[in-house]
Amino acid sequence: MNEPCSIKLEETEQQIDPLKDDEKIEELIKSEKDHTDVKTEEKSSLQSTAKISFTCPQCGKTFPCEQNLNLHMKFHRGAKPFACDKCEKIFTLKANLNEHMKTHTAVQMPFTCVQCRKIFMLKESLSEHMKIHTKEKPYTCDECGRKFKHKGTLTEHRKIHTGEKPYECEKCGKKFRHKGNFNDHVKNHTRIKPFSCDQCGKCFRLKDNFDDHMKVHTGGNPHTCAQCGKTFKQKHVLNEHLIIHTGEKPFTCEQCGTSFTRKRNLADHMTIHTGENLYACDQCGRSFRQSRVLKEHLRTHSSERPFNCDQCGKKFFKADALKEHLTVHTQEKPYVCSFCAKAFRLIGNLKIHEKTHTGQRNHICSECGKTFFTVSALTLHTRVHTVGKPYKCSHCDKTFKRPECLKIHYRVHTGERPYHCRSCGKRFIYLSNLHQHLKAAKCKKTQ
Repeated sequence: MNEPCSIKLEETEQQIDPLKDDEKIEELIKSEKDHTDVKTEEKSSLQSTAKISFTCPQCGKTFPCEQNLNLHMKFHRGAKPFACDKCEKIFTLKANLNEHMKTHTAVQMPFTCVQCRKIFMLKESLSEHMKIHTKEKPYTCDECGRKFKHKGTLTEHRKIHTGEKPYECEKCGKKFRHKGNFNDHVKNHTRIKPFSCDQCGKCFRLKDNFDDHMKVHTGGNPHTCAQCGKTFKQKHVLNEHLIIHTGEKPFTCEQCGTSFTRKRNLADHMTIHTGENLYACDQCGRSFRQSRVLKEHLRTHSSERPFNCDQCGKKFFKADALKEHLTVHTQEKPYVCSFCAKAFRLIGNLKIHEKTHTGQRNHICSECGKTFFTVSALTLHTRVHTVGKPYKCSHCDKTFKRPECLKIHYRVHTGERPYHCRSCGKRFIYLSNLHQHLKAAKCKKTQ
């Protein structure tokens, strides 16, 4: 009886031997670890072989999960479901709302600008912001001396001098200095315009262009020039305008040395040297050097006149034409000749007038060599060498070389006599007839 009990006791002691138990535990841990490593490898292998991505059908951007794609789609739909309960500002993403809420809690953003009361989370952010008020520009370009508020802006600017263009388009090989410009260019190849205006249906490739367009409907001009008070819908237009006050002309033609305030003006100017007319009208075939001029020309076919005078209701094709027209009502003559102080309503008239002082006649007739102050004068003159008279009267089939001659001729049919003698009241069709009448003895003294 005692022997089995002894055996039982030995077995029990053997089971709880601490050394052997530790060995078993270590083996168990090792076995479990090996098993876990195998499962991890299998899992990562499955993930790599079965990786799923979700693609935006509008812009082609891909996302690792469907939730991120759904959040992204809100940008295209213009949805902003997250509203601030403090100021009612709305956001597309909740994360953006959370960041915005920090502006209302000064505890989380302890650094406050003493001039505009804007608050920041980091002291460094406040220091950068203060440069707006102090106009401090500590970063100077060692090539041209231009100064900048931020180091990053200087770094980007230096690429102009080095010619560095690190971003290359795989489709067409075009290179860019800035990644933002490169990203915008790539969208040209996709032809996708994901941002749609819900008021007029116009679509845009870039969100910045979409935001600028929306201001057309709201009528806001949020960007104001601090020097002259002029307001602009778009910030980049304000930046271009500021160059007017500084007098800076950073874009120079390498062929003739003419400088320009805007890069696109230089591009337009270069067509003078190349002789290219890049923009053609699809209705009449006429071509133009500038896309802006083509756009204005197209309105002549559609009779679109979007610029209205609020005083007389007259409509114009171009904003510049409306601006010039308004001087008729104000009687303003802002353009003064530097030679004789004569004032003009239109800058074009001033330029033509100043050529009478300088004797500059740049426009030469290829047929007879006669020179003229303006292109229009040369165009009228060239008709002397041609037999054709393109302007035909619709009443009597009489033809004329100049449109103004046809306009005067119409008075024969309408009976209009715009010129009258202030002494006797007699009226005339032609100004020359009035002058002849004034030379008569009976009216000479009274005049």
